[in-house]
Amino acid sequence: MLDDDWILRKYLKCSILQSKLLKRAAAMLVAEREEQRCATERAVNESFPPLQVSGLSSQELQELCRDLHHKIDVVDEARYDMEVRVAKTDNEIQSLTQRVTELKGIKRPNLKRVKKTADDMLGAYTDPSKLKKADFKVNLKTVERKKEDEKVNNDDTEVTDWRKNVEAMSGMEGRKKLFNAGQ
Repeated sequence: MLDDDWILRKYLKCSILQSKLLKRAAAMLVAEREEQRCATERAVNESFPPLQVSGLSSQELQELCRDLHHKIDVVDEARYDMEVRVAKTDNEIQSLTQRVTELKGIKRPNLKRVKKTADDMLGAYTDPSKLKKADFKVNLKTVERKKEDEKVNNDDTEVTDWRKNVEAMSGMEGRKKLFNAGQ
């Protein structure tokens, strides 16, 4: 009982300390953000004081506009230069990482050889109609030759044997036959 009370008091004391620390950290974070916002605002006001255009003549306004355009051009040039530098360094980093990977070489994982027969692959199906023995030759097309079709008549019938067909279509006569057949 005494140990349980001690553990409970220690836990409560730790949780109270923890909650106080969290509250203090949250208050410090809010103060730090406010300080950063004020510092940013101060720096902007020092660098770029607010424009006072009231009471200026058109000549003075034009001069002010030229001055502002000149400042904008300078800032744009600096931004462009920085973007070019960043792009160059990115390309350099990419090429260096590519060279490093080329020098290291790509490690290929050790693959395990799996021996599966066609029956084993078909055995994965649960449908009994698909569990028949694998005979892939059945699915191949069969070509039946007829004796009559093998006879070659130059005028009326087409050559069915591919060797004879290639010989018949070779040269200019074959091209002429194809051209006439297309019309």
